[in-house]
Amino acid sequence: MKKYRGLKQQVWQYGDYELVPIRDKDRLAIMRWRNEQMYHLRQSSELTPEDQDRYFEKVVAPLFELERPNQVLFSYLHKAKCIGYGGLVHINWYDGNAELSFIMQTSLEEEGFAFHWSTYLKMIEKVAFQELNLHKVFTYAIDLRPKLYPVLKEAGFTQEAILKDHVFFDGSYVDVILHRKLNTNE
Repeated sequence: MKKYRGLKQQVWQYGDYELVPIRDKDRLAIMRWRNEQMYHLRQSSELTPEDQDRYFEKVVAPLFELERPNQVLFSYLHKAKCIGYGGLVHINWYDGNAELSFIMQTSLEEEGFAFHWSTYLKMIEKVAFQELNLHKVFTYAIDLRPKLYPVLKEAGFTQEAILKDHVFFDGSYVDVILHRKLNTNE
């Protein structure tokens, strides 16, 4: 397992679920889920295996060597099988904030959306607040997944802003909704 130089703790657990530093062997599954879920991601075209290999080589691999990377990415596992991935992205070390990113295996979204998001949030918040001592985490969500907002509220997030008509989707403009959670351990 690769290790992030900037993290003392590498593995985060909640029941049968784990966050581990993103694994190369999960890259093609992650690519497939990203391509299947492009509608809510900031991704303009389908990824190819070559794109994904290049991303892991040029962007992901160097993150492990940095004391303060601009993102820390994790494979989300259930009993050692990757069923999602996410992390802290666009980390602003000066201001102490980062955007949360997470997608799960597409087939799990229908029945397990709230459960997996909740489980993921329990672990990633520990990374953000206990390990990295960030001040704030936030989500940037294109307003296409209404099941997300109750999960965030239940996890203690508050709606911070609505960016009206912010992204062009399927022939019209839609809002982006930002939620935030502050570090209460500061």
